[in-house]
Amino acid sequence: MSGSGFAVVSVAVLFASCLQASIGFGMGMLAAPIVAIVDPTLIPGTLIMLAAAVTLAVAVRERTAIDFSGTGWALVGRVPGTVLGGLLLLAIPERALAILIGCVVLFGVALTSLGWVPVPRPRNLMLAGATSGVLGTATAIGGPPMALVWQGNSGPALRGTMSGFFLVGSILSIAVLTVTGAVHADTVRTFAMLIPAIVGGYVLSRYVNGWLNPARQRWTAIGMSLAGAAALIVHEVGVS
Repeated sequence: MSGSGFAVVSVAVLFASCLQASIGFGMGMLAAPIVAIVDPTLIPGTLIMLAAAVTLAVAVRERTAIDFSGTGWALVGRVPGTVLGGLLLLAIPERALAILIGCVVLFGVALTSLGWVPVPRPRNLMLAGATSGVLGTATAIGGPPMALVWQGNSGPALRGTMSGFFLVGSILSIAVLTVTGAVHADTVRTFAMLIPAIVGGYVLSRYVNGWLNPARQRWTAIGMSLAGAAALIVHEVGVS
């Protein structure tokens, strides 16, 4: 990766880390389409490792607001979803999988925008967790399903619960990707080089959090899901 490419990726990771620390997800949604254009080898491994570092910091900061019961049910679904995501990464052409994922996310966003708010009961949490596991492991974009099911939570509860879920989920994804060979020495090296960007994003999020009331938080989450899915589809369709 060239110096200019690294600068572009660093800026993308900076703002994506800020979003992740502000609403509980966003690293993959905001950074993945940009990183995929600059250096596709950083997806999904490096982005998942970066997201894990940010979610660890947020989970510690918002630990008193975490819904451990809801997180537990979601993780029940995340485990098989993570394994399936790793297998899909090996079995299905990357472009086809990305387009399918983008369409599923857009469908969920459309339902939510029309007023559908899934109740965070165990069945829905397990389904969302499984979907997030597939998406997160295969493409580093696992936030939308969980954002849709937890969108009614308050700021600290949304950030803390999402971060607790994604911290464990990211570790599972990294383990599966390591087994499949998608995480290697270059992945870890690039992750280390981008640590200053995620630290900067985390610090910036502390100022952004004061601006996010419940309505802004909900529509920011929905808007980022829409933008990320659309960008992913446009990028994959446009690749020759």
